[in-house]
Amino acid sequence: MKAILSLVLLSWTAGAPIFAQTAPQTSDQAPIRVDVDVVNVLCTVSDKRGALVTNLRKEDFEIRENGRKQEIRYFARDTDLPLTVALLMDVSGSVRQALEAEREAAGKFFEVVLRPTDHALLLGFSSTLVLWQDFTSSTERLRAALSQLHAVPFRGLPSDGGPQPGTLLYDAVYQTALGKLKGVSGRKAMLIVSDGLDNGSRMHMEEALEAVQTTNTIVYGICYDRKFFGCEFMKSLAEPTGGRMFDAGKARKSLGEIYQTIENELRSQYAIGYVPIDQEHDGKYRKLAVKVSSPGLRASVRRGYYAPGDGKK
Repeated sequence: MKAILSLVLLSWTAGAPIFAQTAPQTSDQAPIRVDVDVVNVLCTVSDKRGALVTNLRKEDFEIRENGRKQEIRYFARDTDLPLTVALLMDVSGSVRQALEAEREAAGKFFEVVLRPTDHALLLGFSSTLVLWQDFTSSTERLRAALSQLHAVPFRGLPSDGGPQPGTLLYDAVYQTALGKLKGVSGRKAMLIVSDGLDNGSRMHMEEALEAVQTTNTIVYGICYDRKFFGCEFMKSLAEPTGGRMFDAGKARKSLGEIYQTIENELRSQYAIGYVPIDQEHDGKYRKLAVKVSSPGLRASVRRGYYAPGDGKK
């Protein structure tokens, strides 16, 4: 692979996310970007044992926005809807011991999950953001990018005037959501492999969460926190989007099994669409609630979304 980026710096222009590259990136055709009026809600349903339920009908669901029942106009159990995956891997020194296992498991995940209509990107974050591979459906390119991924350890305090070392988790989430996933059609998932601790981001966790909610992206966290409370931060990023956090330090499942669970959920989603009764483009946050009529079943779904603002659809 000729064009692995050695460095991708975060630049800011009027608050807009921009990935500045030092070299061209090999990439397939990017996912199609569209603007739609319909609110699209993806959810998975599980029973009391946690087993996925995949044979429900539209009539089995009820969806409410800010407490008001909405008419479901579109419904599908199609697990082959295009999937866009952003894999964000912490490459700070604190997780370097797990990096090799992460590479292998992530490579297998891409090989199993990605289909010709799907796309994925790979981004590493430490005190900077490194776009190792832009959107592609090629597992070979993603594997090649994973092989180049390496930890960036702490090397001591910088000289006067130099940037402070950090782990820009929230910046990585924010920039990837708004700079790469905004407007992409189909299903979108962000997988974050980290100890969950942020150090030095310009954005706060609330802003990172708003960014993924705005782009209708499901977040899954794989957490390696062993000393602090990083897993709780990862959980707070994932669960409001309809995703969840896996504690790799305590989980009984191996890393490969965790990726398998994520794949199963992504391929077992229901797609629900409705045109909201409230047509105001006020940019406000609206709460979502999905109920399943059958007793004992639980729907995992994002908790809300931000309405369009400034009169824009």
